[in-house]
Amino acid sequence: MPWSYIDVPGTNPAFNLALEQYVFDSLSRNQNWFLLWQNHNTIVIGRHQNTLAEINESAVRERAVTVVRRLSGGGAVYHDLGNLNFTFIQDASHGDQLDMSLFCRPVAQALQAMGVDAQVNGRNDITIGGQKFSGNSQYIREGRVMHHGTILYDSDLNTVAQVLRVDPEKVQAKGVRSVRARVTTVRAHMPRPIPLEQFKTRLLEEISRDRPMQPYALTQADIAAVEAIQAARYDRWEWNYGISPPCDVLRRRRVEGCGAVEAHIHLEKGCIAAISFFGDFFSAVEPEELAGLLLGCPLREEDLTARLEKLDVSRYFSGLTATALLDILLNR
Repeated sequence: MPWSYIDVPGTNPAFNLALEQYVFDSLSRNQNWFLLWQNHNTIVIGRHQNTLAEINESAVRERAVTVVRRLSGGGAVYHDLGNLNFTFIQDASHGDQLDMSLFCRPVAQALQAMGVDAQVNGRNDITIGGQKFSGNSQYIREGRVMHHGTILYDSDLNTVAQVLRVDPEKVQAKGVRSVRARVTTVRAHMPRPIPLEQFKTRLLEEISRDRPMQPYALTQADIAAVEAIQAARYDRWEWNYGISPPCDVLRRRRVEGCGAVEAHIHLEKGCIAAISFFGDFFSAVEPEELAGLLLGCPLREEDLTARLEKLDVSRYFSGLTATALLDILLNR
């Protein structure tokens, strides 16, 4: 079956994940597809993961990192412009059985041809000297498979460590947790380091040796269809956060003039299903009343602000403002 190649033009993660879905769902099944693409600073969450359990919220906010969920399972990964992503889409050769190595091997072989001792290792990783630089996952439906993976070429590993670190004491979550591994970058192991754009060209050349590819240019109709998928799914909080498995979240802070405030929150589908407040604060009205008013509210700024804007928060926590309570609930 012939291959087509799409050089994805932009770095918007919601658009790029929507594009993958569009190619998988809507473009011709009479050919195979290969995509190379990049995202600006982004955490991509696996389909079955709890978003809050995978991200360091304060680091994500401070570094303006986008968080988006993909269709496939597996663990959370970090993308930046030092990272290159690849996608294979073709008929599934083993029915509904996942076969990661089928698509990891061509990437490892391409790097070996460039003088890098890359090896397929474990369930879904490609490594150099035992250190991971590529995480991979797959999505299978109706006899078709989409395999995508990352290549940490020249990424900021300090940022990777910061944004994907979460305090387990503060989030007790159900769902598939990521397994953290020692990571490295490909560029550090290149015999003669080259810029990422040149590496991308070399990678495509090597991948194409056994599967000649014709370039495919996205049409305006393609782009409009991708943007519709983006708006309906990948831009939505309900997809990126709301479908997370249930979890228990602890928010804790000491506020000058008020005291220590702890919020113990049980979330279901990203919304507050139960919340209890503890601490050494004073209150004129029991905070259980406020807890009742917050039930069903998504744990995001605009919804919490709407619930709190007509309330005098200081009645429940003497010396605390609505803004300070939002800071506690949102861990900001």
